[in-house]
Amino acid sequence: MRKIPFEYVTEGMFLGRSIIDSEGNIWLRAGVELDELYINRLYELGFRYIYVRDETFGETDDEEDVISEETRIATIRLVKKTFSQLQQDRKINTIALRKIVNNVLDEIMDNSNVLLSISDISTLDNIVFYHSVSVCTLSIMTGITMGYNDTKLKELGIGALLHDIGKSKIDQELIKREGDLSEEEYTLLSKHPELGYAIIKDYGDLSLLSAHVAFQHHERWDGKGYPRQLAGNNIHEYARIVSAANTYDELMTYRPNRPSYQVNQSIGLIKRMSGVYFDPRVVVAMISNIASYPLGSFLKLNTGDIGIVSRLNSDTPQRPVIRIILDKNLRRVRESHEIDLSRMTTIIPVEVLSERELSQLLPRPS
Repeated sequence: MRKIPFEYVTEGMFLGRSIIDSEGNIWLRAGVELDELYINRLYELGFRYIYVRDETFGETDDEEDVISEETRIATIRLVKKTFSQLQQDRKINTIALRKIVNNVLDEIMDNSNVLLSISDISTLDNIVFYHSVSVCTLSIMTGITMGYNDTKLKELGIGALLHDIGKSKIDQELIKREGDLSEEEYTLLSKHPELGYAIIKDYGDLSLLSAHVAFQHHERWDGKGYPRQLAGNNIHEYARIVSAANTYDELMTYRPNRPSYQVNQSIGLIKRMSGVYFDPRVVVAMISNIASYPLGSFLKLNTGDIGIVSRLNSDTPQRPVIRIILDKNLRRVRESHEIDLSRMTTIIPVEVLSERELSQLLPRPS
C-alpha cells in the first residue's frame, strides 16, 4: 500500500485505505477496485491523494495502523460533533471525550511496536477534524516514549484532541481559507489558542493542564510564538509535544497551494526547527515513533540501486527492509531480492523518489 497523487491513480488499482467522511460514513471501502467513475468522483469530492494497493513491484507487509479504523471513525465523528455543539453554544460531552481518548490510548499501548506510517486523507472541509485525531495519536505516542504515566497520557490526549477547539468560535470560511490572510484576518485566527483555553477550563472534569495545551500549542521554544511569547521550559511540556505533532501533521497534509510533504521531508524540517520552534527532547521522542520511509516508498540507495520499502523495522525506523527493483544501471532486476538496512550499515538511502520520478526511470514497455 502506498499514498500517491491522483494524477498517478489508474483504473485497476485497488483502494488501500477506506475513504471516510467526518460523520464516520465510509464513502469507499478499502479493497475496492478503482474504475473511472470512482476516480472521478473522489477527485470531485476534493481528494488529491489516496492510498492504493499495487503489487507491480511485489508484495509488501500489510500496513498496520496504531489505532483501528473503528476507533479513528468514532474519534473523528466525536470531534466534529464537539465543534458543532460549541458553534451552537451547547455543552460538550466531556464523558464521551474522555472515553474516546481512553480507547485511543489503549489501542496505542496494545500496538506499542507499530510505527506511525499512515497519514490521514481528508478534504479541506473536514481537515480540522482529521488533523485533531492525528495530532492526538502522535502526541500520545510521544508521551509514552517520554515515560508518561496513565494520568499524564490522558491529560495530554484530551489537550491534543482539543488543541484547535478554539477554531469552533471563529468564522469557518476563514478557517478553511488557503493563501495569504490580511493582518486583521491573521489576528482573528491567532485568537484560537485563547478561545480554546477559555472553553476547556470551564469544564471542571477536564484538567486545566489540558486547557493549557490549547493555550500554548503555538508558543515557540525560542519565545517568538503566540499568544504570550513563552519560551523553553516556561511552555508546559504537554503543549511542547502537541506543538511538534501539530506541525508534523500539517506538513503531511495536502493544501491547494502546495502538495503534502513526504515523511522524510517532514522529519527533516522538524529536525531543523528543533531548538528554535520545538523542544529538542520532544523532537527526538516524536521522531522515534515515525517510520521515516513508509511501506511502498521508493528509495535510491548509495549503491545506485532503487528499491521499494517492503517491511519496517520498529527498532530502527530509519532502516527498513528494501526490495531491489532497479539496479544501478536502472535496469529491472530479473530476480528481486531484499536488503535489510538494519543489518547492512554501509548501505543507506540517499533519496526518496516520487511517483513522477520513478515513472521517468522505469523502462518503457516495448
